[in-house]
Amino acid sequence: MGDGKWRTAGRTLMRVIAVWAVSTVTLLVLAGALPDFQLQSDDGDTITRTAFTAAWGAGAFGLLSALVWPVLVRALLIVPALVLGALVFFLNGSLLLIALRLIPDGRGDAAPETAVVVAAVMSAVASATSTALAVRDDEAYRRRLSRLADRRRRRGRSPDPAEPGREGPPGTVFLQLDGVGHDVLVKAAAAGLMPTVAAGWLADSSGHRLTPWRTDWSSQTGASQLAILHGSNHDVPAFRWYEKETRTVMVSSRPASALEMQRRAIRRTHDGGLLTVDGASRGNLFSGGAGQLALVLSMAARRGKGRRSRAGYFAYFSDPANATRTALSFVAEVLREIGQSTRARARKVTPRIKRGGLYPFIRAFATVVERDVVVAAVLGDMFAGRTAVYADLVAYDEVAHHSGPRSRDAEKVLVRLDRSLALIAKIADHTPRAYRVVLLSDHGQSPGETFAGKYGLTLKDLVRAGCGLPVPRRAQRTRSASEARDAVRIALHRPVEGQQDEHPVKLSDPVVLASGNLGLISFPDIEGRASREHIERRHPALLSTLANHPGIGFLLVGGEDGSVVLGRGGAEVPVAELTDGEGPLAGFDTGAADAVRRTDTFPHVADVMVNSMYDPGTGTVHAFEEQIGSHGGLGGEQSRPFLLWPRGLTDPLDIVAAETAEGAAPPPGGGLVGAETVHRVLTRWLQESSGPQVPVREEGFAGADLADEPFPADTPVLEKTSTPTETPATTETPATTEAPATTEAPVPDRPDTTA
Repeated sequence: MGDGKWRTAGRTLMRVIAVWAVSTVTLLVLAGALPDFQLQSDDGDTITRTAFTAAWGAGAFGLLSALVWPVLVRALLIVPALVLGALVFFLNGSLLLIALRLIPDGRGDAAPETAVVVAAVMSAVASATSTALAVRDDEAYRRRLSRLADRRRRRGRSPDPAEPGREGPPGTVFLQLDGVGHDVLVKAAAAGLMPTVAAGWLADSSGHRLTPWRTDWSSQTGASQLAILHGSNHDVPAFRWYEKETRTVMVSSRPASALEMQRRAIRRTHDGGLLTVDGASRGNLFSGGAGQLALVLSMAARRGKGRRSRAGYFAYFSDPANATRTALSFVAEVLREIGQSTRARARKVTPRIKRGGLYPFIRAFATVVERDVVVAAVLGDMFAGRTAVYADLVAYDEVAHHSGPRSRDAEKVLVRLDRSLALIAKIADHTPRAYRVVLLSDHGQSPGETFAGKYGLTLKDLVRAGCGLPVPRRAQRTRSASEARDAVRIALHRPVEGQQDEHPVKLSDPVVLASGNLGLISFPDIEGRASREHIERRHPALLSTLANHPGIGFLLVGGEDGSVVLGRGGAEVPVAELTDGEGPLAGFDTGAADAVRRTDTFPHVADVMVNSMYDPGTGTVHAFEEQIGSHGGLGGEQSRPFLLWPRGLTDPLDIVAAETAEGAAPPPGGGLVGAETVHRVLTRWLQESSGPQVPVREEGFAGADLADEPFPADTPVLEKTSTPTETPATTETPATTEAPATTEAPVPDRPDTTA
């Protein structure tokens, strides 16, 4: 063994001893502070004997944590993530009780509830000590990163001679900041909230470029991410919609719906997705065709071998220090949300919505657990040298919905997200292959008071009132409901105080769904898409009631002679003649007319599509859900996400221009329009570094059959065309394996990004 290896072994041993010593002192302090925790016999012991007992207990606990904890976590693969968060403390406490039982002469003892507290403190202290030592020893940290790179080289890869020490072509990490609009990003960077983005990527010398892009009418993650990862969001009219032929409500956040949406996109494109070749999907709604998955919603609906979306988060929680740190941060985030909501109520902040019930726990999962697991998985992917990684960080979107996109609460989330970006950017300097980091968002958010908060009734209440159906008492007392009921009576030629028909026709209730400030109305007993004429014969006051309501911007409804868009004051424009900024679309952004026209062609477009009002002066809309920061329809920043990329990649507008020159239709209003266009841009960028990705053409392997097959574990969809120097970085881990999401890539002990 050389001198360098002896020094390395010596430093490692010294760090282990230091962590052991700090843990021993921690046990002694806790034994003196907690009445139900002891490290002495009933007759008392000398200080030396007590210290020996503490050292034995600390060592046993550390050894059990290293050996037994990963086995326990792997045995709990069926446990949901939130339940596992609660079990972290119980399992850690159980390990401590076992460690105390291993102390000679039975000198260690603790009550079960006390053991939970002691174990949590012990894990946190050990993690903090180990991290602090690693931070101070930069040379040791660099050596560890080098060993991770060497591990890849020993598997037979030839390094790129053009880039000594880095293997092959660069990989690409796509980081999606869910719900962060273009203007929000620019303002946060300018205000110093996101120094990594400001100095590292937006500065003139950073080598990155930023551009906004326009979403489709359905400005939400389900539509945008499906198109970004799978190339198509055709027939996705909203976050949730009703399908008459099956009498089901599709919801993008429901695993079964997400899987069906993914299959439909594959059937349409005959393409497995952006990440099919050596890719990893982290924290997304859809897989993108990746073989490495963690917290992927569409795969949660799978059974058997294909259900591997939890592998990444179990790989993360297999380290008890990670589990304890994240669990403590989870509790801190719950308390932070309770404090922030209490302060908002005390200060009578407006607009404001209720934030009680389970919401503090849902927020903590999105801002702590999901973030920690996804970031750790991305780091593991980079150490493993994977070609393409797509990860979604949802923290900002979750908080902005309830606190507002411009609130102080949301700004604090951006600060913590920037720390995660800083960690990923720093790790990229030490990975076995070079990485390009592309930052993007799927939509923005538009602020505004809720429709119910402003007018005292929900969209469903208004629709029912416009149909002459019963509404709740609280809604009956509102002006909107009263006007709707009067309009119904007048339309049916009844006096205002008249009686109902003696034998009314029994009709099914309309299905009213909300996706941010976009509402969808469907009539289940009308086969196919209901025409305007049919609706007016059945409910003569409904469309006029909706179109003239001050909280509604415009309606899209089918017609016997073609679809029309209705607005206030009797405005009525055929879809084919719709123009941006005029008629019912006055005040809405460029591209609104084309977005409406495209949605009108969808097979599952609702009978009536309702977009809320939009005030271009304030940028506000009215969500039909309980959200004061919303997205899903047209109006304001929700339709203006961003794309930030290294300058070495082809400019997206040049890609669009090349497509136009080849015969594609130019984007309306110019710029980058639609999530499907973003998919083509990202695909082009992957091809520029790793070679083309082309669909497999197999005899008898039709696109429809492909989409119906279990995916991605059981069906090869794409093949890689490359030169010998463009070998995928993880060919030993194909999509059909069951390798964990972070198999050979432990997360380095560096400063974490938790709260």
